[in-house]
Amino acid sequence: MNKLTFPNACQVMRWHFHPLGFQGSMDAPGSMVARLFDRATGETLVAVTGIPCATVMNAPDVERIIEAVEAELEASSPLYAFAAAG
Repeated sequence: MNKLTFPNACQVMRWHFHPLGFQGSMDAPGSMVARLFDRATGETLVAVTGIPCATVMNAPDVERIIEAVEAELEASSPLYAFAAAG
């Protein structure tokens, strides 16, 4: 199974959430902050803190992070979640 470094995992998440903007950063050795934003306005649509992660992750770890961000986006902004899924 392929392993992804944290920067490469963030790139996969940027591709996944495009055309929305994605920014990910580690806020502690074992957790991250993920932010989705509108590229046109810079407005933050959702920011999720404390997501468990590592500096090297497997594909299922990245998928779990994507699902957590999608769930938060859907809960806070159903119209954006619908647009992103389409």
